[in-house]
Amino acid sequence: MAAPLTLLVILSVTIRAVLYRSSLAEVISERVEVVSPLTAWKRVVEGLALLDLGVSPYSGDVFHETPLIIYLFHFVVDYAEITFMYCMIGGLYFPVLVVTYVSMLFQFRKQKYALEADRYPLDCLELIRSPKEMYYIPLKVAMFYLLNPFTILSCVAKSTCGLNNAVIALFILTTIKGNVLLSAIFLSLATYQSIYPLTLCAPALLYLMQRQFIPVNFRRVSFWWFIAQYAFMYLGSLFVIVGLSFFLLGSWDYVPSVYGFILSVPDLTPNIGLFWYFFAEMFEHFRLFFLCVFQINVFFYTIPLSIKLKEHPVFLIFMQLAVISIFKSYPTVGDIALYMAFLPVWSHLHRFLRNIFLVSCVLLACSALFPVLWHLWIYAGSANSNFYYAITLLFNVAQILLVSDYFYAFLRREHHLSYGLYLKRKDGSEATLVLK
Repeated sequence: MAAPLTLLVILSVTIRAVLYRSSLAEVISERVEVVSPLTAWKRVVEGLALLDLGVSPYSGDVFHETPLIIYLFHFVVDYAEITFMYCMIGGLYFPVLVVTYVSMLFQFRKQKYALEADRYPLDCLELIRSPKEMYYIPLKVAMFYLLNPFTILSCVAKSTCGLNNAVIALFILTTIKGNVLLSAIFLSLATYQSIYPLTLCAPALLYLMQRQFIPVNFRRVSFWWFIAQYAFMYLGSLFVIVGLSFFLLGSWDYVPSVYGFILSVPDLTPNIGLFWYFFAEMFEHFRLFFLCVFQINVFFYTIPLSIKLKEHPVFLIFMQLAVISIFKSYPTVGDIALYMAFLPVWSHLHRFLRNIFLVSCVLLACSALFPVLWHLWIYAGSANSNFYYAITLLFNVAQILLVSDYFYAFLRREHHLSYGLYLKRKDGSEATLVLK
């Protein structure tokens, strides 16, 4: 495993270094699909310049990253070297964490299935993966992230999305490992970065309670005691981080400039999200209502998904990451690459997927058409914003279909594991499974 992974890392570094040193780097860093007003490196540079002049970087409407990010880069003197270093390390840090995470996850699952194999119907044992099938999954996950064009583009553009992904990866790692304190700390860091990872609190609690054999029972004192402990550690960490930000900056200017900016969506620069076109055409007196409706989307699905997947918190984490990347206010391709890196983990669901070929073709076609329709709209003048938003809608519909298909496949597999792979009616004829 070490040799293929090393070759994979060398290949990915080479690709990134070549693109970083080429003339394409400047073009990529300007693409609205790759960077957003929150993650663009140029805005970080402008924030650093304002900070050097003794002016608050949040005094204007340019910089919208958190204070810890701006001070992280402020302590580095040579901007050119750190940007190149960030470009290389930011693209390689996450896969190493992912490989470790997947290895631990499947080691746990192998032990679980070995203990419970006798509980499954004999005709569905083929649905359980062997250790040989699971051996190469960490390598596949690393490959899906390292060689994903979305990841490469974000890395070359020096998008700060890489830092967000690394923090979320650390949160997943510490959660899977069962470290309650570090899980709460990294979840608070992720929430501090962009608010939306707050929804990952539910799967983290479910998984950690499974590890400690605490049943999800509202009448149990142990259930509420564990939630209170985790909430205390999470809120305490968040309080310390927010207090440190105030200490560094000397004011609360960053709160409306970062979190207010994320929630109110004042910058309607085109991106691959669902917000910009809709609110550009929206009457002002309807704006607040629809803004609440759009923002609630990210948080609304947490409760029903948590109820349905309470026994499968790891898959719930995957679902929540996908929901965040689709419905957040300023998404980029780097956010999509985060949850797509975990698709090889669920490769055993492929036999139950219904639309994977169609959805894959649509995602590839939309990715190729984004720069084409942008050029026709902005430069050639032979198209308008409707063309670009149409391909954005299609791209997000394809993502929703992809996630829904995996959700259906997961539920169907779990049903077969309980009732058998080949279902029969009472009269002995073959039955058809319909999931509602």
